[in-house]
Amino acid sequence: MGPPGPTPPRQLALALEHAESFDRDDFLSGPGNAAALALIDRWPDWPARALAIVGAEGTGKSHLAAIWAKASGGRIVSSRAMTAARVPQDIATGALVIEDDGARDEAALFHLINLAQEERAHILITSRQPPASWPVALPDLASRLRVLPVATLGTPGDAMLRAVLVKLFADRQLAVDGTVIDFLMPRIDRSFAGARAAVFELDREALRQKRPVSRALAGEVLRERGRDDGVELPDPRP
Repeated sequence: MGPPGPTPPRQLALALEHAESFDRDDFLSGPGNAAALALIDRWPDWPARALAIVGAEGTGKSHLAAIWAKASGGRIVSSRAMTAARVPQDIATGALVIEDDGARDEAALFHLINLAQEERAHILITSRQPPASWPVALPDLASRLRVLPVATLGTPGDAMLRAVLVKLFADRQLAVDGTVIDFLMPRIDRSFAGARAAVFELDREALRQKRPVSRALAGEVLRERGRDDGVELPDPRP
């Protein structure tokens, strides 16, 4: 009997991006995000012309920003894309979301905050860190950021995390049994990002194997990756 042939290549499946619903009705409210959601809902009755929503990756900042942008008619820009020349255009609708990515044009941001005050416009900043803690060289901007009202998003509790898993599977048009959710709950990183990573990986493996997402598949995936002991799954996003 001759030597065994080469191991057949593992079939790869392309896990296509699935858009999560950012509608107001699809936002899952709980103790960790109630204060931030209340601020969004009370617009334009805000305590200041600019405020910030702060939280870790995957806690719902972009969802809240999308809700407010739709309600206010505002645009959404990344802090990296901001320039002083674009400020009047960015604030032209009277509302602007700035999603902070760590790269900031300090002069542009200072000009924007001042112009929003003059034009009676509103600014919503989303960030992983409170703006008051940003390493800012411009003293006048630092003083503005220190007094910016901040709503902080907390980590999800059990009920919230379970609801998030159900929603993420539904966003991918996957109907899963409750036993899958029960199995995942103690075995993933207890965050929105951890839930998203778990759903992404299970969807990808179900597509590769042409199987439904089940408790058995979840067990196989976690055992194969050495994660059937409560170790977190990786975040699929860059």
